[in-house]
Amino acid sequence: MFGDGDDGSVICIACGTELSRSAAREYDKEGDRWNREEKTFEYLCKPCDRDRSHQPRRGLEADLVASGAGECDRDEFLARLCGQLEERATEEP
Repeated sequence: MFGDGDDGSVICIACGTELSRSAAREYDKEGDRWNREEKTFEYLCKPCDRDRSHQPRRGLEADLVASGAGECDRDEFLARLCGQLEERATEEP
C-alpha cells in the first residue's frame, strides 16, 4: 500500500479485529481507492477482505449511506433501504 509511514493500529470494519495498518487491506466505500487526496480509508483484515465480494456494487454504498447505515437503529435502516429499493424497482422498466 502507499502509506505515509504510519503503521498504527486499525480496526477491521467487518469483524472488529484490531490489527496493524500494514497487515490490513484498505477499503474505500466510494469505490475509488486510487484517488487518495483528502481521503480517509476504512480497513479490513485479510480474511474478511478475502470473504467479501469483489464484484461491482452498482450503487450499493450510496444506498447504504442514503439509508442511514450506522446512524440509525436496524429496523429504521432496513425500512429505509427497502423503501429505496422498492422505489427504484417501480421506476425501472
